[in-house]
Formats: sequence, structure tokens, C-alpha cells
Amino acid sequence: MTQYQPATDLNLVYANLDSGPLTELGQYEAFYCLKVNQVRGEDQIARLQLGLQRAHKAQHFFKACLIGHRGVGKSTELTRLSRELSETYQVIRFSAVTDLDPINFQPLDVIYLMMVELVTKTHEITKRRPSRQRLQEILSWFCEETTKTTSERESTLELEGGAGISDDSLWSKVLNITASLKAKLRFSANETTEKTTYHFKRIDDLIELVNALLDECTSILRESEKKSSWLFIGEDFDREAITSTQIEGLFIRHSAIFTQLRVSMIFTLPVEMYYSEVGRRLPFDSDKSILIPDTPVFNQEHQLNPPGSAAVEEILAARMSLELFESGQYQRLILASGGNIRDLFSLVNYAADTALLRGASTISSADGLRAILNLRAEYERRLGQSPYDREKLSYEEKTKCLQEIYAGKKIDQVPNLVHYALLRARAIQEFNGNRWFGVHPLVVNILGEQEKLTKTKDDGVPGGAY
Repeated sequence: MTQYQPATDLNLVYANLDSGPLTELGQYEAFYCLKVNQVRGEDQIARLQLGLQRAHKAQHFFKACLIGHRGVGKSTELTRLSRELSETYQVIRFSAVTDLDPINFQPLDVIYLMMVELVTKTHEITKRRPSRQRLQEILSWFCEETTKTTSERESTLELEGGAGISDDSLWSKVLNITASLKAKLRFSANETTEKTTYHFKRIDDLIELVNALLDECTSILRESEKKSSWLFIGEDFDREAITSTQIEGLFIRHSAIFTQLRVSMIFTLPVEMYYSEVGRRLPFDSDKSILIPDTPVFNQEHQLNPPGSAAVEEILAARMSLELFESGQYQRLILASGGNIRDLFSLVNYAADTALLRGASTISSADGLRAILNLRAEYERRLGQSPYDREKLSYEEKTKCLQEIYAGKKIDQVPNLVHYALLRARAIQEFNGNRWFGVHPLVVNILGEQEKLTKTKDDGVPGGAY
């Protein structure tokens, strides 16, 4: 097992400051910090855990979604949930970004992938296999007709996917299907011209077949392990690359599949969709679905919030020695991040690399300032307009919304199109407790420099980075 420890050399910082989920053996023990949940207003993951435990006891199926804005640590919290439930549930995690082509996947590709992962995981942990008949029924339903132009790269991927498989048996096909499916769905958009259609029978047939497979794999699990329930966790369905059409096709048009499957599941979905009119038709229990808010390093009056910054400091200290910073510099970067973990890691990595490139062994004030200016430029670009934006919103509209939120007007509690666009850009942060919104410190700086917010004599605009 890799021994994860705080980095004591700037050359090692980048390896620990990865914003991905803590899934490697030993990572969670070394890097997870519970304190951050204690300053967000409420431990939302504990609510999910309670609901799943109750569902298991009552032999019901728990179906919910987890929402939260980019950089708040959803994947890490799902790792924590998986660990807390390890005595009861066998978790199967998959990602819409890494396991599928996020741009081109079809709704039923997700169901197909879930069943492939179920069969593979069942064999992996129990060394037993579902019946041949069951596998044949699933594969037959998903029989494909494909017309494609195969590129050299895809041919290579398919060969790699099939490496080492000489047996033409059905089981060999199933064991190999994950590799070939992922290769095809992850890379087909860039490497081939492809049209895939499923031989559709009635959706009811698919639900019956999938439930039969779920029942059989559950029976095998209960006979072989102490755990008695499966839990699917589908991540990254809230990423920008995935369109609203794909999400609606999967969770709205095919909602019957999710409501009728005999298995518990949690999916991460876009915040704006969950709270929309469409969101009310999602196949998840609204009273069980939760939002993970941002971590406040400033309060509503734009003053420092010591508990919030201390919690973020604990996250940083678990991954690197704070002695690698000159006096006051890590605190400076924590405030500039707005408590957003992804932003914090980006700032520190940039500052550490800047220090290394000048031959230093610690991060100085100049290094920290370079990192802040670099990330602030990115936020400034996000505030502008692009041909690829979902909504065509002017900077004046965005500025007005930001000013109202900074002023703490109650109207900001009811989001609109401008509000959601700024939330996606992370220019606005959402906090729990009594639920309030704030402007990211780097955006406060931008607005201050543009004289859109009032500066004080000494410290610039309150609530901004420095």
C-alpha cells in the first residue's frame, strides 16, 4: 500500500494536490478531513447514510441524487459514504466522463454499462458467475447494428480490449465487454463516424431482464459475502460536456427504468436541472436527494470566517507541510480560493511550480500573487461571453446580479438564468446554514478594480482576495 504523507518538498506537492476522489488504498485515511462538513451547516452525507441504512433494514431500494457545484468535493464525500456503508452495501462506482463518451453516449448505454459492471464485480468479489441464460438474455436485448468507419486508433483499442482472450465463450465475451465498450464509447466521437441503434423491444422487457440479473447477482452476493445489497453510484453526470438533452433522455424519457430497477442508486446531477421544472420529474426521491454546499471562508458581512478557513487549512495541511509557505502565504491562498478545494489546489500548485522555477524551496508572497493573478484571469474570462455559452447574457446583466448578491439582497435567494450561469462559472458560491449566496473572492477583486463595488481605504473591497 502506498504511504500517503504530507509533501515536504515542493517537487512532491503536485502529486498530493489532485482534486480527484480519494479512491486509492490509503488516500482516504491520509487526506480526508471531516471538519469541512462541520462548517458547511450540516453533514449532508450523514443524511444519505441514514436513508440508505433505513432502506436496507426495510428491504427497500434507495434512489437519490447528489448535487453540488464544481469543486466542493462531491466525489470525495461519495468515497466517505461508500466506506461508511461498507458493512452493508457493495458499491459499484462509474463515471459518465471516464467510462463513457460524455458527448455521445445514448441513454441505454448507461444501463448496459451498469449491468456489465454488475456482472464483472460479482465475479470479482465472489468468484461466481450469473447463469449463462441470464447473460445471454441481456446481451441479446442489447444486440447492436453498427455502421462505422473504423480508424487505426479504434482498431488498436479494440485489439487491446480483447488481448489475452482466446476463448469464444459467452463468459469470456462478458468479461471482455467492459474494455471494448469503454474503448468504443469513449473514443468513437473523435476517431470514427458511427451510428448505433439498439434493437428495441418493449422497455418493460428490458426492466424485467435487468431485474432478473440484479436478483441473481444479489443472491450470489448474499451467499458469498456479509453484504446483502448493491449500490450504484453514477458520477459526473453534472459535467459541462454532458448536454441537457442527454440527461433528459436518460432520467426523464427512461425514468421508468430507474424507478423500477430493484437496486439502490445515487447519481450526481446538475444543480440547475434538479431545481427546474424538468427536475420535478426525475426518478429520485426529492426528500432524500441532497446538495453539498461551498465552504465559507467569509461570512455574509464579508468578514473572515475562522471556522471555514481552519477547515480548509486542515485539508491543505494533510497534503503538504505548511512550512513550505513563507509567513501568511497559505492563509492568503485559502482566502483567494473562496474555500473551493479545486481552486485551492490550483492556486497552490501554480505557486509551488513558480517557486520551483526560480530555484526556491518555499512559496513566497510573489509566488502567491502570481497564482492569484493567473486564476483571477481565468475567472475574468468566465464572466465574458462566448459563442458556446448556453445563454447569451451580457456582462452588464452578470454585473448587476453579482452586485445584488454581494449586497445580500433577498431576491438573490431565487435564482434566475443569470444567477445559474454565474453559479456554473463559480463566480457565485452557495452556502448552507440559512442558505445564502456569496461572490467568489477573486470576482470581488475584479469588480472592485472595475469600480463596480466600493473599496475601503486600506484593504480593497471586503471579501476579496489580496
